[in-house]
Amino acid sequence: MTPEQLGRLLDEVARGALDPQSALERLRHFPTEQLPFAQLDHHRALRQGTPEVVFCQGKTVEQVVAICERLDAAGGGFFGTRASEAQAEALVARFPGMRWNPLGRTVLLKRGTPAAPPGTVLIACAGTSDLPVAEEAADTADALGLAVARLSDVGVAGIHRLLNSGEALRSADVLIVVAGMEGALPSVVGGLVDKPVIAVPTSVGYGASFGGLAALLAMLNSCAAGVTVVNIDNGFGAAMAAGRILRS
Repeated sequence: MTPEQLGRLLDEVARGALDPQSALERLRHFPTEQLPFAQLDHHRALRQGTPEVVFCQGKTVEQVVAICERLDAAGGGFFGTRASEAQAEALVARFPGMRWNPLGRTVLLKRGTPAAPPGTVLIACAGTSDLPVAEEAADTADALGLAVARLSDVGVAGIHRLLNSGEALRSADVLIVVAGMEGALPSVVGGLVDKPVIAVPTSVGYGASFGGLAALLAMLNSCAAGVTVVNIDNGFGAAMAAGRILRS
């Protein structure tokens, strides 16, 4: 339940348009709802400003569908990450209006438009191979109601591509920079802008990249001031952090 939904509910009771018993029924699963395999946090939108998100990986198709059904019934819509094709197909069959991004592995059902904070998140992606993580970040930001801009394939192997996008870099309020291999792009971006830079290492690279560990360590050791780093392949976490920065 979002602050707006709770406010409307209280207003209906105050105006006499809704009796207290009916209001209690709407709040029956507030703040949590217990399923046999999950405990849903319906209070999160009030507590943190963003609703609970479903991490689909490792869950069965039936579990994902059941969780999304309850989230939709309680707050209107849902957002899930790391969804498989089978999970997405089952959700589309249940929710025809749902959006499935196979590249970013996200599922999104919007019911209304969340209140958007001012500002723009720019998601800069070093290479085409990093796009799945960048797409996860973009879809997460979209689910939060953030304004999103994109720069794709602007890695340091052809740094002129990044330098040609100076206006886009300077106009963003928060930058999410996604890179694998040696993970150099966030340091370059961090040296060009005066806004928060959230670096996302990806598991893209040859053997000595160690599944993204080399990029992670490079980003953690960035010489550019103001660069912060999230976990390997964690586009979701980067977008959630960007949302909190903008809402503050």
